[in-house]
Amino acid sequence: MRYIYGVVLLMVATACAPIATHEPISTKPVTVEHPMIEAPTPKTPGSLWTTGNGSLFVDNRAGQIGDILTVAIYEVAEANKEATTSTGRTTSASADITSLFGLESNIANINSAIDPAKLLSAGYTNDFKGSGSTSRKEDLVATLTTRVVEVLPNGTLRISGSKSVTVNHEQQLIQLSGIVRQQDISAANLIDSKYILDANIIYTGKGVIDDKQKPGWLLRLLDNVSPF
Repeated sequence: MRYIYGVVLLMVATACAPIATHEPISTKPVTVEHPMIEAPTPKTPGSLWTTGNGSLFVDNRAGQIGDILTVAIYEVAEANKEATTSTGRTTSASADITSLFGLESNIANINSAIDPAKLLSAGYTNDFKGSGSTSRKEDLVATLTTRVVEVLPNGTLRISGSKSVTVNHEQQLIQLSGIVRQQDISAANLIDSKYILDANIIYTGKGVIDDKQKPGWLLRLLDNVSPF
């Protein structure tokens, strides 16, 4: 009867638990803050013209702070690893007493089943075999427009950008930052993600699907207190 009461109390306590609520999805544009640092202007004393890397023809490629640059993200990563370990050890030891101050005969007289020649014998065997394998594959294909936030002294550009898409209360967010060379930018003002140095690409989501991928609160609580 006490067991039934305990089950009923547990069910009542579970029913009184707060209902999971979803955080409201922000509709504000997501921005990644970076300081706007301008490259130092080269000094050309005694000249009417300033030194620069600009072309005499019109060039739509990004090269100054605030310019827009489109990044074609194509990241494919695949890794496989397998390990096997096998060890073994066998140890044996034996000792016999043929003479011990004449006491060996007394031992045999006490118990005829004891043979002094086989008084001590020991053996030990240890075997271990282990194996493990892991496999991982990731694909990310997207297009993201970024902004030049810094021009480094050597002419390379630091870019940063983000994009947020919300469909049926499911928010998908992609962020990118890194350093690119101007010569890697195509005439269409486009660059592949493989040419980005120190690329930091974040692709995450928040919403109903993200919530369903997490265990419930009770299961998480049991995992925290479980000794196994």
